[in-house]
Amino acid sequence: VEYILATLFSTVFAILCNMASYGQSAPILEYSGEAGQLVDDPEFNLSVENSKSLIKKVLDAIPETHTSCIHSETLILNSSSENRKLQYLAINLGIPSAPTLKALTDNFTLETCLRRMSEGLQVHQDLLRAVVQRLANTERITALLTDIRDLRVQINRVRLPSPVAVLPTATSLASRLTGDYEVQVATHLTLVQLQSFGQDIVRSLRNIAQANGQSD
Repeated sequence: VEYILATLFSTVFAILCNMASYGQSAPILEYSGEAGQLVDDPEFNLSVENSKSLIKKVLDAIPETHTSCIHSETLILNSSSENRKLQYLAINLGIPSAPTLKALTDNFTLETCLRRMSEGLQVHQDLLRAVVQRLANTERITALLTDIRDLRVQINRVRLPSPVAVLPTATSLASRLTGDYEVQVATHLTLVQLQSFGQDIVRSLRNIAQANGQSD
């Protein structure tokens, strides 16, 4: 009897240990913000896919928007050397930098990534709203603003509620647009920065999809 009880105890103990080990290694199948990165939610996956489509639409629209708004031949969208020379003007005009996006880690969680995406899009929305009032041709930039708004809606849909962050505003920019040259430079620099930030969003969305077991 003692042998049987000992054998039974050993078997039960082994089963419990295996269950505990399984539970620890299982992925987090719920959206838990800072606590986890895997999301077992069809709505989340759909929002990620919609966001991919919208950021592609935004990036595709930037060159045509730039052409329609910028008439200075020295302000070239994809000239990294020339754009670096203009960074001092970005500081003078009060154009804030875009938030940094990185690959998901324990220190840079899904919620942090989504929050920075939303904040960065908000910054560029505000900047474009400041310059659009001073531009003669506003059709393209207005359409771009709509796409940015729709992208923020998709990203915010899957974010956890969080305190409203204090973001840099475009108020200082609007007050510094004293002439056509300042308007042209501010519009150019905003579109250049939005293009770079949008490319970061593409990489981040791809990283999120891969971390969540989705194909690219």
